[in-house]
Amino acid sequence: MIPNASPDAGAKVLLRGIHLTLTDALRDTLRSKASRLLRHEPRIDRIRIDLEHDATRGRAVFVAKGHIEIGGPDLLASVASEDAYKAADLLIDKLDRALMRRAEMFKARRHRDTPLRELAA
Repeated sequence: MIPNASPDAGAKVLLRGIHLTLTDALRDTLRSKASRLLRHEPRIDRIRIDLEHDATRGRAVFVAKGHIEIGGPDLLASVASEDAYKAADLLIDKLDRALMRRAEMFKARRHRDTPLRELAA
């Protein structure tokens, strides 16, 4: 069972728009998607999401960058898309995969010595 997000989940999610103003709808969408990460891993200290509008390449591109502060190494991810909402979706998916990979690594490390101890006995 996945525990519900803590009531202070809004305080753990920091949103920032670079070269664009985050609308209320976009801000609510980003918060609801980030709450999925908090449900999967309740020990997250802070999630920072930066959404940047980059028009220097001749076309509008939105770059979403995510930074999860958690015990141990922080998790970083970045994606680019022509749609701000799509960039947010891709970023949350990428951060979710990074959290799963981190959990699998801890699980593998925790059980790594088990077969060696059985062979030694």
